[in-house]
Formats: sequence, C-alpha cells, structure tokens
Amino acid sequence: MANMNKLRRDYGDNILWTGKKCFMGLPLSFTRYVITDEVLYTRIGFFNIKEDEVELYKIVDKTMKFTLGQRIFGCGTISVTARDCDTPDKHLISIKKPREVKKILDEAVRLQRDKYMVRGRDMMGAGIHDHSEADAALDDMLEY
Repeated sequence: MANMNKLRRDYGDNILWTGKKCFMGLPLSFTRYVITDEVLYTRIGFFNIKEDEVELYKIVDKTMKFTLGQRIFGCGTISVTARDCDTPDKHLISIKKPREVKKILDEAVRLQRDKYMVRGRDMMGAGIHDHSEADAALDDMLEY
C-alpha cells in the first residue's frame, strides 16, 4: 500500500497499470513501467534513476513478442512505436500478463486520441522517421 501511495505521489492518481521487468517470472529488476491515463513511463535504476515518458496519443503501433522462456513464466514483451523525438521505440520487457496490459494500453491510447481528435494519418510525417529533407538533399545531389 505504501508503494502505491508513493507511485500516486510521483505519477498522479490516474494510474491504470504498473509493473516491473521480470526475471524467471519474478519482479527482480529496477525497471518499472507505469501507464497513466495520459502517459507511458519507464523508470530504470536504483541509485541513479533514468525516467522516460511517451504521451499515449503519440503511439502509432504496438507489437507483442513471447520468447520460450517468457511463455513458460507467463511473461512477454510489448514493443511500442511512437511519434516521439526522444523515444520512437519503447519496449516493456518481460512483463506479467502482457495481453491484459496491451488491452489497457490500447484503450488508453484510443481515449487519448479521441480527446485530442488525433488519428494515425494526422501524424504522418511527424517525428524522427521523417526523411523528407534528407531525401530532397539526396535528390539534389543526384541531379548533378
């Protein structure tokens, strides 16, 4: 209970899911994942902490991967692709009940996109994967 109060203090009251990276089915890691109603957070470390976040409406694709070892222990990895400059690819590695977490994430992303009236086609060309300037420069070089 004290741990959940600390999480609420750090991330707000709207926590939808939280979990840790697992080893052999046990949460023996200093990597924590938190999904709120607006943001996906990754917090890594014990003494030195690195925290990264992706706003949910920027997420454009989600995939799941299950290695044999993860399947034995009921874990899986969710990979998220987002239109985010800092973190275009995020991986929730070896988490418990990944299908349930993906459903929570899908619903939260849908609600945020509805809130901001954003669809995937609205973000085409946005973010780090936009190579239009590089392609134009290459075309200019090839003309000579």
